[in-house]
Amino acid sequence: MTGPLHGIRIIELSGIGPGPLAGQLLADLGAEVIAVDRRAEPRLPERPKDANRRGKKSIALNLKHSEAVETVLKLCETADALIEGFRPGVTERLGLGPDAVLKRNPKLVYGRLTGWGQTGPLADRAGHDINYIAISGALGTIGTAQRPLPPLNLVGDYAGGSLMLCFGVLAAILNARTTGKGQVVDAAMTDGSAAIMSLIHSLLASGIWTDRRGDNLLDGATPFYRCYETADGGFMAVGAIEPQFYAQLLAGLDMPAEDAAKQWDKADWPRLEAEFTTCFATKTRAEWTALFEGTDACVSPVLSLSEAPHHPHNAARGTFFTSDGLTQPAPAPRFATTPAAAGRGPFFAGEDTRKILMGIGVEPDEIDRMLSEGIAGESA
Repeated sequence: MTGPLHGIRIIELSGIGPGPLAGQLLADLGAEVIAVDRRAEPRLPERPKDANRRGKKSIALNLKHSEAVETVLKLCETADALIEGFRPGVTERLGLGPDAVLKRNPKLVYGRLTGWGQTGPLADRAGHDINYIAISGALGTIGTAQRPLPPLNLVGDYAGGSLMLCFGVLAAILNARTTGKGQVVDAAMTDGSAAIMSLIHSLLASGIWTDRRGDNLLDGATPFYRCYETADGGFMAVGAIEPQFYAQLLAGLDMPAEDAAKQWDKADWPRLEAEFTTCFATKTRAEWTALFEGTDACVSPVLSLSEAPHHPHNAARGTFFTSDGLTQPAPAPRFATTPAAAGRGPFFAGEDTRKILMGIGVEPDEIDRMLSEGIAGESA
């Protein structure tokens, strides 16, 4: 592996959703990520199609056994961080809570990722992305005037969760290398999704934004920042905010140049929206794409998941790649002197059990015993 995080070791207590993505992002940038899986799975002819499992190593351990717990603690002795995404109290009951781990390795960073956080009246409640961004205020700004629309699980799980966890863990690792002391990072999706709304809160306080969905610059209320259907049922995304870009949009749509003076006349927006809608419906998505190609009108085709990898810009930058039949996003961001790489393909749970155990000094006959007694598992 290469990348700016080469030499950093992360222990990931495997879960679902944002935790595995955080581990993948760290592995993409060169960290050695060891996923601790609950059970081994059989090796099949075709590898799993799960990009979140790329670039990592996997050890399968039955954490109901004290010897398996001791194995994780042993792994933590040489790790920079441990990340987990269970409800508060789960790892403590397993014997792998922060006190136990930091006692074994005081320099370790213990990253905890949950929806509600480790404290607060909702900390022990179940929830999903839609619930977390609902109380953070983010969901209330997304959708139509009639109802909020969940933006997949990108805002809570991934932006407010995975990325914030990575950010927090790496910051704490830097601090630990300076001070010699690790710490707990409490990454809550409610906190994270609120934090990325800083600009919107500033606009609200400044009177530029209203606290009504579908009434603002970036929420689809303006005719020059929204999507329009094309003749073939496709869509074009329009983001012509600045006046010079708006003028090019009008020119491309063959609309009067004097309409540029009315861009910010809210009373005129319904008329403009109707005219834009009618105009975009006269050509196909491909025709509009060709027409606006090479302009600064900020007009782009709305592509599907299967179409995106083939867009010329994405293809030129290698934004996507295909491995073992799985098309997936490439590592990001780009580094000039320490390039990131996706590493090996998705693993089978327990694929590296024997190798990892040997790496912490477990003798071959002991490994065989642990496997035969169900303390550890090995993909076969």
